[in-house]
Order: sequence, then structure tokens, then C-alpha cells
Amino acid sequence: MYCSKCGKEIPEGKNVCENCGAKCNNVENIPPEYKPISMWGYFGYQILFAIPILGWILLLIFALGGARNKNVRNFAASYFCVFIIFIIIIAICASMGVGVSFFEALKSM
Repeated sequence: MYCSKCGKEIPEGKNVCENCGAKCNNVENIPPEYKPISMWGYFGYQILFAIPILGWILLLIFALGGARNKNVRNFAASYFCVFIIFIIIIAICASMGVGVSFFEALKSM
């Protein structure tokens, strides 16, 4: 690994550059429960949580603490909140008859 400030090589296991004293943000030194999720990881979880029944069950499990990684747990919790808001909006629209009037308008065309 190389220092982002001076470009010198930093020995394995060190968090500080011996040349310039800059601290390095080494992902390998992060505990496993805080490891960042890659873009493809987030994409995969998006697809997984979008599966109708199984995905929603896994969403609940991950959101309520079933994932060891804090980033996955936080992503699942935020996805769960958006899912609940979406369900509430659908319920409000259905109770106001918004969907029914839309389909009636389509039938009359």
C-alpha cells in the first residue's frame, strides 16, 4: 500500500506513513462488521429485497439485526422505511379511490 500524500510505500500493518506522518485509511484495518459494501453489493441487495415474498422476509431479517455487517443492516433498515412509506402511500391512494378513477378513465377511452 502507498501513502496518498507522499506516495511512499507503507509497510504492512502500519496506519501511519513513516516518511510524512500522514494517517492512512486502510480498509483492511476496519473490523469485519464495519467493512464497506461495494456498489455491486448494494445493487445485489436491491435486487434481493425486491423479490416479492422471500425478499421482504430477508429485508425484515437484515433490518432487525440478522446481518453482521452494520452497513448491510443500515441499508436494510433504510430500505424497510422506504418500503413502509410506499405501502402507506398506496393505502392512502386506494382509500381515496385514486386507482379506481384511473382505471375508469382508461376504460372510457
